[in-house]
Amino acid sequence: MIPEFLLRAWLAGLTLAVVAGPLGCFVVWRRMAYFGNTLAHSALLGVTLGLLIGADLILAVAAVAIVVAVLVVVLQQQRRLATDTILGILAHASLAIGLVVLGLAGSVRVDLLGYLFGDILAVRWSDIVAMAVGGAAILAFLAAAWRWLLFATLHEEMARAEGARVVALRLALMILIALVIAAAMKLVGILLITAMLIIPPAAARPLARTPEEMALLAALAGMIAITGGLALSWYLDTPGGPSIVVAALALFVATQSTAALRAVLIER
Repeated sequence: MIPEFLLRAWLAGLTLAVVAGPLGCFVVWRRMAYFGNTLAHSALLGVTLGLLIGADLILAVAAVAIVVAVLVVVLQQQRRLATDTILGILAHASLAIGLVVLGLAGSVRVDLLGYLFGDILAVRWSDIVAMAVGGAAILAFLAAAWRWLLFATLHEEMARAEGARVVALRLALMILIALVIAAAMKLVGILLITAMLIIPPAAARPLARTPEEMALLAALAGMIAITGGLALSWYLDTPGGPSIVVAALALFVATQSTAALRAVLIER
C-alpha cells in the first residue's frame, strides 16, 4: 500500500502538471524560457522578504514574482533594451538583492537547499487543496482566454489589428506563470521550476498536431514525469524534485528520438 506522504506528493505533483503543461506551452511558443529563469531567481528574494516580515512564503514569492513580471512588461515597452537584457538584469539583480538581504538578517536561519531543490514529500493536504483551487482558477482563465492568448502568441501584430489587448494578455500570462512558480517552489524547488514548465511541453511538441493537442499532451507528459520521478525517488532514495526533472528529461529524449526516427523512415 502506498504511504500517505507519497500519495500526497503524487497528488500535488499531478495538480502542478495539469496546470504547468498548458501554461508551459505558451512559454515554449513565446520563447520565454529565460523569463521563467528570471522569476525563479526572484523567488529567493521573495523567500527572504517573507521570512523577514513573517509572511507566508508562497504569498511572498508570488508577490515578488508578480512585481518582476510587471516590470518586464513595462520595460519591454520602452524598446531601448532587448528583452533578454532586461531579463538578465532583473534575474541577477533580484537574486543578488535576496542574498544580500539574507546576509544582513543574520538572525534568520534558512534552509537554502530546501528552497533551491524543493521537498515534494513534505507537502500537506492543505497545500494540495490550495493548489487544486488555484490550479482550477488558472485553467478556467486559460480556457476562457485561450483563443486570444493563442492569437496574440502566434500572430501578435494581427491580433493587435483585430483589437486584442496584446500587452494585457502578455501581462496576464506572465502573472499566471509567476503564480505557478510560487506554488511549485515547495515541490520541485526554485532551480527546477522552469524545467517543469519547459520540458513537458517540449516533449509533447513532436507528437502534437494542434496547439490544443500539445497542451493536453504536455499536461500528460508532466503527469508521467511526476509519477516516474516519485517512483525513482522511492526506490532509489534520490531527491524528489530532481528525480521528477530527470524523468521529464527521459520522456523528452524518448519523444525526440521517436520523432527523429519517424522522420528518417518517412524520408526512406
